[in-house]
Amino acid sequence: MSLTTGSGPLAPNPAGRFSAPVPAAVVYVEPFRRRVRGRSGGVVVLDSERVLLVHQPRRPPTYAFAAADVPAALGTPEPAAPGYVQVPWDAVEEWFEEEEQMFFHPRNPYHRVDSVRTTRRLRVELAGVVLVDTTDTVGVYETALEPRLYVARAHVRTDLLRPSAADTRTYCPYKGVASYWDAVIGDTVVADVAWSYEQPLPESTPIAGLLSFDETKTHLEADLPAPADLPWSP
Repeated sequence: MSLTTGSGPLAPNPAGRFSAPVPAAVVYVEPFRRRVRGRSGGVVVLDSERVLLVHQPRRPPTYAFAAADVPAALGTPEPAAPGYVQVPWDAVEEWFEEEEQMFFHPRNPYHRVDSVRTTRRLRVELAGVVLVDTTDTVGVYETALEPRLYVARAHVRTDLLRPSAADTRTYCPYKGVASYWDAVIGDTVVADVAWSYEQPLPESTPIAGLLSFDETKTHLEADLPAPADLPWSP
């Protein structure tokens, strides 16, 4: 996320512009001042405090470790950092930064989630029925991603929603585990039309229990700011 994906500054389609050209496929490498461990079968197989964070286009950040800290069978050279090696995420069963377990990929230090109370309108309609129409919303502004509106259940036709029949779950390293909701309107059933974070991670607690809706499965109108055109070119 952030630097190299979405609309980040080093992503293929950045939201803004640099004042001078940046080389294509540039890789950004920086020190990562945390202890990182990999564990398999309850045994620590990798333990290092000599860690780099590597940001590559279109990819979330990855760790690179001092080669001496990694068993030879696990590591491959990191081209952007001589003397350091990469370890595939699935090469070990569990990853930890200090004593906090990480899932899917390292968190990005440049990624931020701001949840802001707002009066921007959200209207959601499905199968001719209005599920939401309110200006009592929370805007979620997440680095390099499009802003979204979340809404309290008191403003939603929750009588037309049920927990996902497929028990769909997704994970965000910055918000936590999302639970999904199906819409049931008469004979119309639309799977996973909305989601919520019931127990979000600390930085996202303002959206605990709130709902957001999938604009590809509903007719959704969200009063959100359009991308601004910069008045200059590099």
